[in-house]
This record gives sequence, structure tokens and C-alpha cells, in this order.
Amino acid sequence: MNMLREVNIIGKTILLIDDELNVREIVKFCLQDLAGWNVVTADSPLAGLQNAIHYSPDAIVLDISIRDVDSFQFMNKLRNNPETQAIPVVLLSAKARWLDSQILRQYQVAGVIPKPFNPVTLPAQVATLLGWDFTSLMD
Repeated sequence: MNMLREVNIIGKTILLIDDELNVREIVKFCLQDLAGWNVVTADSPLAGLQNAIHYSPDAIVLDISIRDVDSFQFMNKLRNNPETQAIPVVLLSAKARWLDSQILRQYQVAGVIPKPFNPVTLPAQVATLLGWDFTSLMD
């Protein structure tokens, strides 16, 4: 088993927006160490919007359960900004059950990963939702 087999999507940059430090650390570790992606983090949608403009990530993983913040207001700002409107978004949420397909289409969401999630399969789930080829570094 070759632990460092080439990943087809190495070099991708993911912007992770989550207000929970523990969740950010786990998700960042999974996406970096299991997929080989570059991960930029933000602890709020405002910081996330600034990072999206600054880093031009290939995708955003957004926790829509962020306390005291309207994540859909963030999505509106993201989609209305020419510099960020085309960045695909994957939602990571404990509230996935109440998201209907109309909301997902309206905000051009690539998909939803419900919390709790399996850290080992998280990179493959993100890649699948984004339509990226994925081979784990652990294969």
C-alpha cells in the first residue's frame, strides 16, 4: 500500500467556515491530511467572506449552524460578489434535515453533509459533492 499515492486534486484550496474551534480543527485535519488539500479557516461568515475574496478558494465548506449569524445572508453576499459568486459551497450542518432542494438551488449549494459526520470519509464526501476525482492519501 503506497501511503503517499498521488491525489488527483492535490493543490485545491478549501475555505472552511465554522465557529466551533474543535470542529474546525477536525475538519481541517481531515481535508489536509487525508486529501492533501490546502485549508484556510474562518470562525465567522464575515471573516469567511474576506478570506473568499483574498484566497479565491476552489470551494467553501460552511457550517450553517453558526450561532447568532444568518448564514443565508452570507450566502447572498457571496453570490452577489463577482469575485466569489462562482465558488462552490458545501454545507456542513446538524440542521441538514430542514434544508429543502429549493433553498439549495436558490443559493447554488453543491450539497450538504450532515453532522455528525465521519471524519475518515469526509474528504471523499466533499469531493463527490463538488464533482472532483478523489483518491485518498491513505489508499
